[in-house]
Amino acid sequence: MIDSEKKKRFQALMLPHLNSAFNLACWLTRSRQDAEDVVQEAYLRAFKFFDSFHGEDGRAWLLTIVRNTFYTWYQENHEQRQNMLFDEALHSFEATDAVGMKHADNNPETLLMHKDSERLLQQALEALPLEFREVMVMREMEDLSYKQIAGIVGIPIGTVMSRLGRGRRLLAKILAPVNQEK
Repeated sequence: MIDSEKKKRFQALMLPHLNSAFNLACWLTRSRQDAEDVVQEAYLRAFKFFDSFHGEDGRAWLLTIVRNTFYTWYQENHEQRQNMLFDEALHSFEATDAVGMKHADNNPETLLMHKDSERLLQQALEALPLEFREVMVMREMEDLSYKQIAGIVGIPIGTVMSRLGRGRRLLAKILAPVNQEK
């Protein structure tokens, strides 16, 4: 493939998925800066091996590369970064809900309560083990199908469903003390 054709095809098929790639990398690395590094490396790898891409689902192919790039990065940096801090600035929604919709009620009390709920949910997601967090993010935030997640993670669909179920139960258990206080 001629380089200019490859570049145009890559831009058309892969660049629209940059936000999804960055979102997944943020949840996996727990750091905006590290996510930027992982996504940059993933896009370099994707471009390098783009000639081998012959499928229709560029998003799943790219997220597979992001995930694999993360695990390479994680192995290299795990000992140095065992105690990463939750990045509040990255994970704050500023009066938007989970799908990014503005709230109709701009009441400061309502907005504060919603922002607090979002923060608690995100902290609970952060507390999940990585194997559960990654499938939860792909399913609930990126709206990928079980089949797509299975392909990205390299596990059977049944295992995806199991991890989602266990992840949701763990999430509920983490959030239960908070709900009892209200």
